Amino acid sequence: MDKFFKTLEKARWRLLGMKNVVGVGVGHKQVGRERTEQPAIIVFVKKKEAPENLSREHLVPFKINGLDTDVIEVGEVRLLDEERTKHVRPAQPGLSIGHYRVTAGTFGAVVRDRNTGELLILSNNHILANATNGKDGRAVIGDPVLQPGEYDGGTREDRIATLLRYIPLQKGEAPATCPVAKGVARLANILVRTIRPNYELKFVKRGGTPNIVDCAVARPIRPDLITDEIVGIGKVQGTAQAKPGMKVVKSGRTTGVTRGVVTAVGATMEVKLDDESSAYFADQVVTDMKSQGGDSGSLVLNEENKAVGLLFAGSDKVTVFNHIQNVLDKLNIEF
Repeated sequence: MDKFFKTLEKARWRLLGMKNVVGVGVGHKQVGRERTEQPAIIVFVKKKEAPENLSREHLVPFKINGLDTDVIEVGEVRLLDEERTKHVRPAQPGLSIGHYRVTAGTFGAVVRDRNTGELLILSNNHILANATNGKDGRAVIGDPVLQPGEYDGGTREDRIATLLRYIPLQKGEAPATCPVAKGVARLANILVRTIRPNYELKFVKRGGTPNIVDCAVARPIRPDLITDEIVGIGKVQGTAQAKPGMKVVKSGRTTGVTRGVVTAVGATMEVKLDDESSAYFADQVVTDMKSQGGDSGSLVLNEENKAVGLLFAGSDKVTVFNHIQNVLDKLNIEF
């Protein structure tokens, strides 16, 4: 790779002087979204443009000194500060928010109540309503919502809204009610107690009716405390249906603006709610877009800034979101 580094050293500033170029380096060439083992001089640009839109002096050559180049779009590179986790008024979607008993999540979007027209804050149930099933006392209508969330230093003085309504979250496991299962457990426990008196076996039923959404809305104390322009993205321009191959973007509290591609729709996923419980979600959308804890509640949009979903879960490899139309219909809201 030495020849690549030596060539780059000579061409570095010429490349950095080109339109849209924000960085250069040495790496492996990408074909589509796949990385190859072919070494190349990598040129990072804010946005890829068609060759006909660039003057000759701003065209990255296919080869430099006989060595391959590769152009990768990365957007604008900036310091990762903590603005998203601070107290901001008016608060924007993309900032830290949360029920007063929750760590922190993301203010997803400003929406309107279909009946009253009042402006509301949209995020997840597990962000605005503490993952309640409606019967467990984890949250009640009128609970304080903080911006920033408690984990980011939010206190009662940072109250921006109150919980208005939510869709209950159903866990994927429940105590078994089947007489046969109860009978087997009773007999098994007779044996268990002879060995471990303090232990007891219980059967649980898995599955049941899966969740379709993880969503809730909160009513701002005053309408002027919020604004509808999503940090780093802009205003929502309607809605669209998520489809495989669609390019998507989100603006979240933790990872900021990230982009990806929809890899599957109509998915049913088992999602861990905490260390001890999980829930099933059906009719979900899976994408390779990067996200981390704290990004839950982010609105997911397509390239035209049309809302396609509400982010609520993910792993090291994928991000999962609800179809936006399901969210809007369940909560009786609109953009």
